[in-house]
Amino acid sequence: MLFDDSPEVSAAQVEAALDRIRPALISDGGNIELVAIESNGDIRVRMKGACVGCPSSTVTLKHLVERILREEVAGFGELITE
Repeated sequence: MLFDDSPEVSAAQVEAALDRIRPALISDGGNIELVAIESNGDIRVRMKGACVGCPSSTVTLKHLVERILREEVAGFGELITE
C-alpha cells in the first residue's frame, strides 16, 4: 500500500470514512480497501469480494463512497478504483 498523505488528507481520515461504509458492503459479501492516497488528494480504492464485477458497485462508489469521502475528508480530490 502506498499512502502518500497529502497535507489535508490522512489515511486515518479515509479509513474512518470507509469504516462507515464497510458494514453495508460486508452484508452483501463485499468490502473496500484503501490502496493509496495521492499527493493531490486523490484516493485509490479496490473493491473486494462480491463487489468485484458487480454491476451495482459503480453506483455504490459514486453515490455512497464518494459522497461520504467528500463529506468527511478535507482535501479529497477524486475517487479512483483499481
